Amino acid sequence: MITRSGIGYDVHRLEAGRPLVLGGVELKHPQGLGLAGHSDADVLCHAIADAILGAAGLQDIGHYFPNTDESLRGISSLEILRRVAGIVGEVGGRIINIDSTLIAEEPRIGPFVPEMRASIGRSLNLAVTRIGVKATTNESLGFLGRGEGIAAMATASVEMPEE
Repeated sequence: MITRSGIGYDVHRLEAGRPLVLGGVELKHPQGLGLAGHSDADVLCHAIADAILGAAGLQDIGHYFPNTDESLRGISSLEILRRVAGIVGEVGGRIINIDSTLIAEEPRIGPFVPEMRASIGRSLNLAVTRIGVKATTNESLGFLGRGEGIAAMATASVEMPEE
């Protein structure tokens, strides 16, 4: 077996009338905004899914969960993570660890990190000690800094059979 690394990134714009789900946890945005998207638009889970798929040498999240598939409309991103773990398992892979960073001006993320780690861990069947979730702002710079959206970056290590 060899250990491989992958990275993931996702960003969604904020809009009224949508829930704000991050790391599988529903948060309250001060202006009542949520993330726009075909699924629940959980940028953290999407970035993690892409990092895992990349580490396994597979195609990206859009290949497995296209936004043109109406059967996936509103799907929980925790379910996407469960399915990604299954896809990686089918090719002989085993997720070792995840590290991630949310980029948002608001709401404050820190108080929700333990719950996010736990929900991600349950979805991936991974110990919470193997999941990192951090948060930062964009220092009021650009569209993220103006509070127009939320982004996430993630890395994953996956053990894969040698080729």
